[in-house]
Amino acid sequence: MPRAEKQINTVARLNFRLPPEAKDKIEQAAAASGLNVTDFAVHALVNIADEVLDRHSTRKLSDRDRDIFLAMLDADDEPNAALKSAFAAHKELIGK
Repeated sequence: MPRAEKQINTVARLNFRLPPEAKDKIEQAAAASGLNVTDFAVHALVNIADEVLDRHSTRKLSDRDRDIFLAMLDADDEPNAALKSAFAAHKELIGK
């Protein structure tokens, strides 16, 4: 008799309820895409999650803001007292 091996579960579950009209629409879209409902839903949810995360991790500057930012980078200013104090506090906090 073959030895039974434990199978590692590599699948996570996401359970939610939705209105019947939404379920019907999702089933129709999945069928039209040639996918089963699970594959269609996972694909759609992951794509939307990627878009949301991209929007929240990217900053878009106006031309004015870009020009100000670049001018600040080019400036040869010395650190002011507040920056020096913040750096010293950070250095003390992390012990380096």
